[in-house]
Amino acid sequence: MAANQEQVTIFDGHNDVLLRLRKQDGSFFERAEDAQLDFPRAREGGFGGGFFAVFIPGTSEEAPPASTAAQGAADASLSAYGDTKIMPPTPDLPTAQAKALGMTADLFRLEDQSGGRVKVVRTADELAECLANGILAAILHFEGAEAIDEDLEALDVFYRAGLRSIGPVWSRPNRFAEGVPFAFPSSPDTGPGLTEAGKALIRACNRLGVMIDLSHLNEKGFWEVQKLSTAPLVATHSNAHAICGASRNLTDRQLEAIRASDGMVGVNFHVGFLRPDGKNDRETPLTVVANHVDYLVERLGIDRVGFGSDFDGATMPRELTDAAGLPRLVETLRQRGYGEADLRKIGHENWVRVLRATWH
Repeated sequence: MAANQEQVTIFDGHNDVLLRLRKQDGSFFERAEDAQLDFPRAREGGFGGGFFAVFIPGTSEEAPPASTAAQGAADASLSAYGDTKIMPPTPDLPTAQAKALGMTADLFRLEDQSGGRVKVVRTADELAECLANGILAAILHFEGAEAIDEDLEALDVFYRAGLRSIGPVWSRPNRFAEGVPFAFPSSPDTGPGLTEAGKALIRACNRLGVMIDLSHLNEKGFWEVQKLSTAPLVATHSNAHAICGASRNLTDRQLEAIRASDGMVGVNFHVGFLRPDGKNDRETPLTVVANHVDYLVERLGIDRVGFGSDFDGATMPRELTDAAGLPRLVETLRQRGYGEADLRKIGHENWVRVLRATWH
């Protein structure tokens, strides 16, 4: 990094830190051997904050564990979920609510234990202030709405608690919609879309100002959200289907709709969603991540692309490994010709913009 180049602050579209901490009973503020994101790594890599996901594995405790790819172990999460026969089951409402309350409390306890180093943000102004002052900004995000009842009473309660982003589904069906299963090669057009309860959820999120994450929604559901929603269309951790034909990635037509809505896409670092061959191979160069950034910038514009790492939930390229490696990715983009103003947009400013347009 040249003398006139400052470290780019990264605000990130997705991580599974809360699930990892639940499984390991560890501390976010200590460097964990098999973590991809903790406070020491965040500080080293310029990680200024992100969407902290509440994900409910299912009623079974046999769900594959969070990734240990940071140490080169085989990823047991996304690779195993690729077989829909062993997908974790959709949890029932009491189970989902109990686990969501626990993980939400974990995030608030993390904030309390931080001594002012971490803040759960609820407004775009709070987010911008934290990023400017070196306070790690955390957004409470539900990856799947299994903890929300059909009457949406829990949505109002969780919103008051701090929920500001929700994906109606993870990659399995629930009462609101059909998730897109992990498959390669595959179109994201894999089944039915929103239920009537799902349509009501979208309207309620618009009313409250909760961001709707489209990353795990199948194509029919995507288009139904596009028709219903008054907010920018956002996929927090997805890539370009034209480069990697995984079902979780976005087609050119979907990208056109995101651009038209002035939304954005966070580039997912999971190697199986990056590589043209779809392989779960850590020997994936950062130039492949840059290829997705280039493609998305070409189709969405520089103001609508960011990062959505999937730290602690996916296999990272070895050149990146964890959050401490983010400057290497930034440098790869710099070598592609992205200037410092562009890198700040991709790094965090685009997320602030789209959240300012969504939250109220």
